[in-house]
Amino acid sequence: MPTRPLLIGISPRILRQVPAELGFRGKTLQYLEQSVAHWVMSLGATCVMVPTVERDGEIRRAEIHTHDFAAMLDGLVLQGGADLDPGLYGEPHRHIVGATDPVRDRFELDLIRAFISAGKPVFGICRGMQLINVAFGGTLHQDLLAQGATRFPHVDLPVYDEHHHPVSIREGSVLSRWYGGATEGVVNSIHHQGIARPGDGLQVVATAPDGVVEAIWRDAPGFVLGVQWHPEFQDGRDSRLLPADPMMRAFLAAARLRRTRCCIAAAAET
Repeated sequence: MPTRPLLIGISPRILRQVPAELGFRGKTLQYLEQSVAHWVMSLGATCVMVPTVERDGEIRRAEIHTHDFAAMLDGLVLQGGADLDPGLYGEPHRHIVGATDPVRDRFELDLIRAFISAGKPVFGICRGMQLINVAFGGTLHQDLLAQGATRFPHVDLPVYDEHHHPVSIREGSVLSRWYGGATEGVVNSIHHQGIARPGDGLQVVATAPDGVVEAIWRDAPGFVLGVQWHPEFQDGRDSRLLPADPMMRAFLAAARLRRTRCCIAAAAET
């Protein structure tokens, strides 16, 4: 019997102020930017959007919980998006923070913990990396420039994903191994927040020239990776940029291994 493709969950962005031309007056939209889904599917997996559920919302009465998603899906990808609520890492909300979405924050933190508890891989992109860091007790710079973490802007909205900078990759790290031992590369940069203190058990495996954290890896069994750049936008048109696929292949390989082990364990019990 053919083995089904891996099924990867992608957490959505949330749009609460919907432009009039889209319709949906007074409604909330949850959506995926297609590059993430296409990236996952181009490497042979299937993906689904995992709708954000409010803890006190009506849907909770149906007892749909994050552990249900973790049980059904083979892995989790966390998209970029809004700033994180500083209260999550014990700091007051300063004027330098952009728009936040506490509902999404709480739900995605629940998702991260559920997937890790289930031993399934988690891959965070930009905001997703920052959320992983907070889930493990780390903190963020609410604004890199305003708080003196760097003098180099890590976001340039007019050029968006064409804003680039080099990264140093930690020698001997998993990230270096996925790239054939590489210790440097070039990535896009679309963020104004960043990691201040890494969370418990998280290794910094890549940094920008100014020291800003660009990638983290959990030093424990399983697969928990976060990158500050947007690899889904690095589609090969610019040969200077670090290819995206080695990271996604590693993520999907971890998901496949986890599923295989579960199948073997289930067969042994019958």
